[in-house]
Amino acid sequence: MATPRSPEEVSALVRRAASDGLRVKAVGAGHSFTSVAVTDGVLVRPDGLTEVREVDAAGGTVTVGSGLRLERLNDLLAEHGLALTNMGDIAVQSLAGATATGTHGTGRASGALAGQVQALEMVLADGEIVNCSPDENAELFAGARVGLGALGVVTAMTFGVEPAFLLEAREEPMPFDEVLGRFDELCEDNDHFEFYWFPHTDSCNVKRNNRSSGPAKPLSRAKFLLDDELLSNGVFGLACRLGKAAPKTIPAIARVSSKALSARTYTDASYKVFTSPRRVRFVEMEYALPREALTAALREVHQLVNKGDEYVSFPVEVRIAPGDDMWLSTANGRDTAYIAVHMFRGTPHERYFSAVEKIMTAHQGRPHWGKLHTRDAAYFADAYPHFKDFAALRDRVDPDRRFGNDYLRRVLGE
Repeated sequence: MATPRSPEEVSALVRRAASDGLRVKAVGAGHSFTSVAVTDGVLVRPDGLTEVREVDAAGGTVTVGSGLRLERLNDLLAEHGLALTNMGDIAVQSLAGATATGTHGTGRASGALAGQVQALEMVLADGEIVNCSPDENAELFAGARVGLGALGVVTAMTFGVEPAFLLEAREEPMPFDEVLGRFDELCEDNDHFEFYWFPHTDSCNVKRNNRSSGPAKPLSRAKFLLDDELLSNGVFGLACRLGKAAPKTIPAIARVSSKALSARTYTDASYKVFTSPRRVRFVEMEYALPREALTAALREVHQLVNKGDEYVSFPVEVRIAPGDDMWLSTANGRDTAYIAVHMFRGTPHERYFSAVEKIMTAHQGRPHWGKLHTRDAAYFADAYPHFKDFAALRDRVDPDRRFGNDYLRRVLGE
């Protein structure tokens, strides 16, 4: 294990590993459910690569070390009156880890975090330190923004940012059939739309986040503690533990849980609306589908749960994103809807996930690179138009698979 503090130290480390016949993998915050960052060689920790190199408010960019955590980047940007355009719902990941695995939020016009990256600094397998962007090493840039760590060690990143903005968050319950019947409308009428369906019920919680001119009206401390800490984490965690001990109680618990969170509206800084605390531990699988396939696929998952063979305590999460041009992005080339299924940690999940995965793959689904799935390189070769381009790029920049591991062997091939 190593904790380099500069691209030069990473370069020297990669060269030494090559001379010793060892493989190298960079790890982020360890947030992925897959073994994408596991290695039998040298593990590179990101903690030393957190330098803030430049904040260019006028130009709308920030350049930072790849090991910086998202939560720290949010604070840094806020100090300069800036913000990311979109985010996922947690902020504990390292920047390089989050982008490399395709972490995304939900949005009508923006989705993946990697889509906000404007340039990368990387160390390649021969130890060379290179920069890539749309204007420099453009092919490497197309592959490396969502690169699974397969092309090199990313040491610094330049993000496009914008002036800080407020979001008005509107959250409310809505029946399952109404959400699906209005799905296209809800996608098009809101800057950021997502919903959670509570298995064993016909209830959803719909979230609509839209830009606001203000004023800010954040949740009171008491309301935050009640909704986000006590109910969404404390009480929900207790319900999950009860369901794990007595699975047949889960449908009844779900009916109560689906009604526990009332409607609310508040306005706050964008990053405070995008993200929320997640303290109940789980395992997760997420698939990206063509957006037009969402309603049919989710109805099939609904039917699967209604058969009564599975007891599912965690809500099913649905988000959206526009198509993009990043080679291994799950939204590459098509407007996308995401279906994420979860199970409380320690609860048998294999049968449920396997059944859901069959539904997702029948609808041309692409699994999240950092979440559980069973797909392999043969599947991805059909699922991604630029899969062969990525493989050829990898052959060129890492012919000896210095950055390989068992997971990459499965999903990318030899």
